Amino acid sequence: MVVEIKEYESAIEIAKTMDTEISRTKSVLGEYLRRLDEIRTLAERSKKIREVVFKLAGKKAAQNTLGEITVGDLSVILDANPFHELTAIEEVVRSQQDRLLVLQKAREALNWVDQIGETEGLKYMVLETDGVPERILLKIS
Repeated sequence: MVVEIKEYESAIEIAKTMDTEISRTKSVLGEYLRRLDEIRTLAERSKKIREVVFKLAGKKAAQNTLGEITVGDLSVILDANPFHELTAIEEVVRSQQDRLLVLQKAREALNWVDQIGETEGLKYMVLETDGVPERILLKIS
């Protein structure tokens, strides 16, 4: 989580920044959703092949965690398969969806800025967490 203070010249500038961030997040989310569809298909085919091979071999599919090691707080998957990639992309999609909802709610809360327009001599100091405004300090300059 990144917390920072950004200074804006106008309320309109804040709104434009929010609109740009919402558009960017939608674009990123769309790309990950496309990748998710592709990898989900591959993962399903891989699962079916594994099931058939194990069935023909007369063995049960084991949950193999030998290819995963942990280094500090980092999990490293050796010889990653489509299921590992699917899980990772699903996590990113959920995160991007959550981010988009938070951004849209924040932008909705900022609807009043559209009515303010330009205000000379007023600075807007915005406390943001991960690019989402949480507090606006109006400062006379």
